Amino acid sequence: MTSYALVFIAEIGDKSQLMCMLLAARYRALPVALGAISSFVLLNSVAVTLGAVFKELLEPQWISVIVAILFLIFGLQAIFTTEEEDETKLSKGISAKRLFITTFMLITVAELGDKTQLAVVALGSVDIPLSIFIGATLALATTTILGVWAGHRLLKNVPMRLVHKVSGVFFICLGLVAAMNAFNTSSMN
Repeated sequence: MTSYALVFIAEIGDKSQLMCMLLAARYRALPVALGAISSFVLLNSVAVTLGAVFKELLEPQWISVIVAILFLIFGLQAIFTTEEEDETKLSKGISAKRLFITTFMLITVAELGDKTQLAVVALGSVDIPLSIFIGATLALATTTILGVWAGHRLLKNVPMRLVHKVSGVFFICLGLVAAMNAFNTSSMN
């Protein structure tokens, strides 16, 4: 549940969700949703595996320090973001297969090293990798489906700057909790 909640909140208004919103507004929804979800399954598998490797290689206090730094960076980045998404230029007559592949590739490239993928790596280093994978993947699938289904309405009613600022504050809070955890772990040693 923790990984689900964290990734869900972090992904709302993220570039991959915006891509899905834009693609689904112009093309068929099912290939867009399936392409994005397939990409997230692949990316989360890699992220959780890396997290499990880090767990074996690093002391718990250093993992907490790294997690704290990453979350603080993600929070500040979200608060100060001004990036505008470019519309993807695809032909109107795109097949379902090509739309699936295009969405898969766009999401995979966009999410490599993204805050949610790094958060999954960090979570995978401190908790049970399978539960992190399931929670994160379900969260990303949920945000994808929400974006595909209702994205155009959300963008009309909620300013994306507000969404970025709220998720930024959330990440900063998580970073502070992780920093306190790192401090408490190092004081015990």
